[in-house]
Amino acid sequence: MVSRIDRKQVVTTALRLLNEVGLDGLTLRRIAKELNVQAPALYWHFKNKQELLDEMATEMFRRMAAPFMGQGADGPGHDGTWQDVLLTTCRRLRRELLGYRDGGKVFSGTRMTDTSYAQPFDGFLRRLTAAGFTLGEAAHAWWTAYNFTIGLVIEEQSVHPEPGRPEARDPAYDLDEREENLGERYPLAARAGREMFGDLDRSFEAGLRIILAGIEATAGPEARAGR
Repeated sequence: MVSRIDRKQVVTTALRLLNEVGLDGLTLRRIAKELNVQAPALYWHFKNKQELLDEMATEMFRRMAAPFMGQGADGPGHDGTWQDVLLTTCRRLRRELLGYRDGGKVFSGTRMTDTSYAQPFDGFLRRLTAAGFTLGEAAHAWWTAYNFTIGLVIEEQSVHPEPGRPEARDPAYDLDEREENLGERYPLAARAGREMFGDLDRSFEAGLRIILAGIEATAGPEARAGR
């Protein structure tokens, strides 16, 4: 017996449904119904939901990395200073993940199912090592910026769960109510909520600046020379 659906069809359908039902509502049964097949047909391609999520995350990466593929080791977007490279990469990662409902959660904790990540990642590391970073410094710089970006996207999508609709805020993140609940007893904590969740674009850029400053102070040839 051979399945009449292929792996790519399943993943494409799953990514489309993700925007409709979110990660919690995405089940193999729901995907099978959308494809008009019985659920066991999906097990020809994926043993369980985690395997499907791994492939979904890999396909998301393929789509966001497509402009960098076939363009040499560095690829487009790797011009300018290493700071420019880091900022551009993190901004693109955030923008692409926000295009999927629960995109941050899907992408975090999953494993790539092929080596499509390797070319753009290698180009990024080459750019930083060419600027004088050791490989270890370059890897840790990226790992820190990457985890910050993924973490912020997860928080951001908790506040604004629907892609492309920043006005659709989860009622649990009502800033006026939060400030009222904390009241005068915790005034700084009350006001900090608006700083963190009021303008998430600004929060993201502020976090990137802090990370860049930390990298500049602790890694690279200039930081080593000052020790």
